[in-house]
Amino acid sequence: MRWTEALGLGLFALASGYGFLQIAATSPPREVRIAGYVSSLRGRSPSQRRNARLAAWAVNGAVVPPGGLFSFDKRVGSWSADHGYVQAPVSYDGELVNAVGGGVCQTSSTLYNAALLAGMQIVERHPHHFCPEYVPPGRDAAVAQTIIDLRFKNPYPWPVRIECRATQDTLEASFWAPKQPTLQAHVETQILSTTQPQRKTMILSNNSRGHGLHARLLSIGVPGYRVITYRTFTRPDGTIVRRERISDSTYAAADRIIGIYQTSLR
Repeated sequence: MRWTEALGLGLFALASGYGFLQIAATSPPREVRIAGYVSSLRGRSPSQRRNARLAAWAVNGAVVPPGGLFSFDKRVGSWSADHGYVQAPVSYDGELVNAVGGGVCQTSSTLYNAALLAGMQIVERHPHHFCPEYVPPGRDAAVAQTIIDLRFKNPYPWPVRIECRATQDTLEASFWAPKQPTLQAHVETQILSTTQPQRKTMILSNNSRGHGLHARLLSIGVPGYRVITYRTFTRPDGTIVRRERISDSTYAAADRIIGIYQTSLR
């Protein structure tokens, strides 16, 4: 029986002379935000932003029961054109190519960071081939439909609810629960090595009118890294309870490529 129905019966009983009906009015349990993380969409293409937002909308509202397992792949479902996803740049097999769903990994990476800070138990997480710019090295989570997934368990004896929202320039993932955990989680990374990108030149033909040579930057290049990610749990007074190694991630360096165009007079 809903509380409004109970209140109506109580008033009826009072008006009819049947005595008082004592009602314990209850309200839905209040939630507190136990962790959250924000990443920037600036510098991302319109198609990447669209795909990231669609994935965020799919994740938003997910509830992970006590001891339950969350799967990004199962929650988001198909990244197909039928579901509104479009072609966008994506890292695949060591190359940057256009594919439907490019940009979804920013949503999974943002969610991954929030999950780490919320104390979730990470079951499956994969790094990208190249280090993305929207999260620090060692804190990304690559996903590919039915191939690699982001999965984590809820370690608490109460459910957690996930909010995942997008604005024009940001993605935000938050975890909500009936109460704050006893321990607070902190994430840190240690870069063990850095590989600088190589500079390469490609000779390309150009059919435009004119003659001579001109250069164009085709890829700015990004460093490669080996990174260890740690998570520390502390009490409210700052006392460290435990420290765990979350991952050991290796990223390849992406070459800096200069295109040299040869043009000839026609």
